[in-house]
Amino acid sequence: MFFFYKILINFLLLLSPIILIIRLIKGKEDYKRFKEKFGFFSKKRNDGKLIWFHGASVGEIQSIIPLIEKFEKNKKVSQILITSNTKSSSYIIKKFKFKKTIHQFFPIDCNFISKKFISYWKPSKVFFIDSEIWPNTLNNLYEMNIPIILLNGRITKKTFDRWLIFPEFAKSIFGKFSLCLSSSKESKNFLKRLGAKNVKLIGNLKYSQSENEGMNLNKNLKKFIFSRSSWCASSTHNYEEEICGKTHLLLMKKHKNLLTIIIPRHINRVSSIKDQLIKMNLNVHLDEPKKRISPNTDVYLVNSYGKTKSFYKVCKNVFLGGSLIKHGGQNPLEAVRYGCNIMHGPNVSNFKEIYEFLKKKNVTNKIIDQKQLASVLNKTLKKKNVSKKIIQNLHFVGVDILHKTYKEICK
Repeated sequence: MFFFYKILINFLLLLSPIILIIRLIKGKEDYKRFKEKFGFFSKKRNDGKLIWFHGASVGEIQSIIPLIEKFEKNKKVSQILITSNTKSSSYIIKKFKFKKTIHQFFPIDCNFISKKFISYWKPSKVFFIDSEIWPNTLNNLYEMNIPIILLNGRITKKTFDRWLIFPEFAKSIFGKFSLCLSSSKESKNFLKRLGAKNVKLIGNLKYSQSENEGMNLNKNLKKFIFSRSSWCASSTHNYEEEICGKTHLLLMKKHKNLLTIIIPRHINRVSSIKDQLIKMNLNVHLDEPKKRISPNTDVYLVNSYGKTKSFYKVCKNVFLGGSLIKHGGQNPLEAVRYGCNIMHGPNVSNFKEIYEFLKKKNVTNKIIDQKQLASVLNKTLKKKNVSKKIIQNLHFVGVDILHKTYKEICK
């Protein structure tokens, strides 16, 4: 099976220029840095010990920030390399003022590009996050005797079933991890059955919290939000913005000063979202702090990365996107830490155990359409914030998981 994988990845390499051109046109690639995916480096490797973390996109990278902050203080580590696949995730690293940490885009998992990448960076230890499995890279790291650790390992039932189609291939891949820290009991079981040898469950790393709380919104914007009955739709995907617009129209009947804040998952969609909302006769203001906000604004549309926490600080009613479509939902913990009441759709399989935990605390509300969302918001707009006791509980859980994870991977 590995032989066929290599043929497939080499075929995709031949098609990659066409794919990249399309992605560049759509704004999904960094035109200055896309060459990094072909093994051309924009940063230098320093002398000393380097450790490497790889996560697919924004969520995975955000989950390891607390660990990165710890390794930044570790004198034994000279440099920290973070790789990811998406343009949006690269912006997450930029906002942190790390001294040792650099970001590069993950190279195409072609054998010779992978070897070139590993030979240049010479990592002493490598961490793959969640469900990032790249056979050529794993194989090359294993052959070079470089320890490979799966952090916050997440294997869904669907992914597990796919791997079982090629059981021997799965064992040869998962058996290369020296340690797997699973994010849930279900993932721990699946990892063992797929051939992982050293599997431990400490807890979901996404419970932990960064020391850096991010920026604050400017005074005029905060004043504007506080003057309105506001709610926030965060990490929304296509179709969900339409639901948010319809929800706003329903709520306007009872809340005359209503403000809907939308933070799309991918900001390259902002123009189309704006057009869609305008067609619904809604007044839309793009997130431009220096520009005067019209008092008639219905929807405040965020068109930049890294501001989510800032809006959670001032807006305590949050709908989390990726849940009304078959995407698996988004991590609700960040919003809960700021005392937000959470609404979500039925598709939250990516954070199943976390949502179950929060449901027991009466923090979350499941909805299926704009009518239910409007109904829940009508109540939560008048409701108090999440209790400090729940927030404190989350903090202690996160600190414990972070401490144990760091201790385990530093052995």
